Amino acid sequence: MMNKTPFQAESQRLLEMMIHSIYSQKEIFLRELISNASDAIDKLYYKTLTEGGRSFNREDYYITVSVDKDTRTLRVTDTGIGMTKEELESNLGVIAQSGSLAFKRDNETSDEHDIIGQFGVGFYSAFMIADEVVVTTKALGSEEAYRWESTGADGYTISPADKASVGTEIVLKVKPNSEEQEYDEYLDEYRLRAIIKKYSDFIRYPIKMNVTSSRPKEGAEGEYEEYQEEQTINSMVPIWRKNKSELSDEDYNNFYMEKHYGFDTPLQHMHISVDGAVRYNAILYIPEKTPYDYYTKEYEKGLALYSSGVLIMDKCADLLPDYYSFVKGMVDSEDLSLNISREILQHDKQLSLIAKNINSKITSQLQRMLKDERDKYETFYKAFGTQLKYGVYSDYGSHKDVLQDLLLFYSSTQKQLVTLDEYVSRMPEEQKYIYYATGASYDRIEKLPQTELVAEKGYEILYLIEDIDEFAIKMLMNYKEKEFRSVSSGDLGIEPDAQESTTEETQENEALLAEMKKLLEGKVKDVRVSKRLRNHPVCLTADGELTIEMEKVLRSMPNSQNVEAEKVLEINTHHDVFRSLKAAFDQDRDKLALYTGLLYNQALLIEGLPIQDPVDFTNDIFKVMV
Repeated sequence: MMNKTPFQAESQRLLEMMIHSIYSQKEIFLRELISNASDAIDKLYYKTLTEGGRSFNREDYYITVSVDKDTRTLRVTDTGIGMTKEELESNLGVIAQSGSLAFKRDNETSDEHDIIGQFGVGFYSAFMIADEVVVTTKALGSEEAYRWESTGADGYTISPADKASVGTEIVLKVKPNSEEQEYDEYLDEYRLRAIIKKYSDFIRYPIKMNVTSSRPKEGAEGEYEEYQEEQTINSMVPIWRKNKSELSDEDYNNFYMEKHYGFDTPLQHMHISVDGAVRYNAILYIPEKTPYDYYTKEYEKGLALYSSGVLIMDKCADLLPDYYSFVKGMVDSEDLSLNISREILQHDKQLSLIAKNINSKITSQLQRMLKDERDKYETFYKAFGTQLKYGVYSDYGSHKDVLQDLLLFYSSTQKQLVTLDEYVSRMPEEQKYIYYATGASYDRIEKLPQTELVAEKGYEILYLIEDIDEFAIKMLMNYKEKEFRSVSSGDLGIEPDAQESTTEETQENEALLAEMKKLLEGKVKDVRVSKRLRNHPVCLTADGELTIEMEKVLRSMPNSQNVEAEKVLEINTHHDVFRSLKAAFDQDRDKLALYTGLLYNQALLIEGLPIQDPVDFTNDIFKVMV
């Protein structure tokens, strides 16, 4: 029996980490072995280009994956450059000694055949699912072949072997199932095909595998038989490396569906190729519909990230800002600084540059869609406009300049969604503010008493019906030097002459207003003569930055504090109801208390606020009726 050569102490510890810690998913072992096989063929191709004397017939170079369930073995074979005995010692005997990295260092490889292996640790991921690994290899130009065998951290052996052709065969003895892990999945044909499609679909060489199919059985009508045929599993040529002129909308949509980015038809796609400070290709999609889990904690944003066609991460969150988290697609770059497991990225300059560029491209695409395809943009906005508003509000408004021109709000005069720029372009010269009103629905806002004065002046009002709307508006503060102003604000900036008459009416009715304020003590901050009401007798407004609508939103949140807007009850002194209030104040203070309570509760109902005691409110109505 041949004596085992022990791994170096550092290598032994690294191998144990490799099996138990470095990789988050065991399935990536196949990605690593296929990537190494692809590198081996690339090296042979490079030798052919630089040394001459031989031809490179692409059809002769491929990777094969095969399974034998009876012996629990999985084979990965390539027709690449192979390894000498010395290379087996250096590449597989010392963990983290990368033959690919040395090859790249010693040879200036072309961009077309970028060799991605850098760390020399991927091979050992095989031990995550295998009890034993056997590598049989024959190097280009050598007459001898060798076998490397290991059962893990206890060491390895190298011995002469029989192998007719140049290349490498890796045989994994798959572990038996345990309570913690089901290893049979790595002997299942369909599972292996799925792993290959997921991680290695765009390896540039064919990955071949015997695939089970069925066909009608000869001489037995209605019966089928299974048979196996060798098929190429991977697509090989990535869509993002093709010329845009070669691709149709259908090609992009098929890629969207094939990669399970969504079940809808995307509204837009972006095919990006950048060759500058950082090189990358990307295909990005703006979906048509909101994923069912989009506004939940379970939703994961991010783009699929590839390095030279090999999937590194399913969802790289660092490539998208939160406000564009709805974007789907992928990025492929040769310039990424990967960590030892090729699963997560070092936070470096390349990644930041790609993310910044992608952010700019998405913004430009949305602006173009808004300008040239308004109907399509409004479809997008109905699905994801809320996310843009959250983007305005989040991070203390640091993204508002990017997003403000992408926002849409319903217009009281246009009866459709409009941009802030469109609103400002229609403002009369004398109009000081951009007016908005908040409510549960457009119809409810239309009927709000607070809108009467602004509507009477013919000014446009933006209707805000989502919880986030007013928070986003408050964060914007102004647009093109025009301040936002709620129709419930104390100062609407309209009809300054009305201030004098309102002051006179307040002085005339000071005692009545003071009595009503006393009756509503603890419920309102003040009772005032209204400057805004025309047809309605009463309304509630708020002093300060916290509006009544914001109070409702904040109170609906879990663990909310006892937040409360400073409410003001405004009375229309030109309404018949006010005459009844004055008469009650002069003749019957009990009736005044009854009327004041009714008006306050009516104002609450108009605002969509709950009445503190519905029974008392009902009894008060009965008292008025009898």
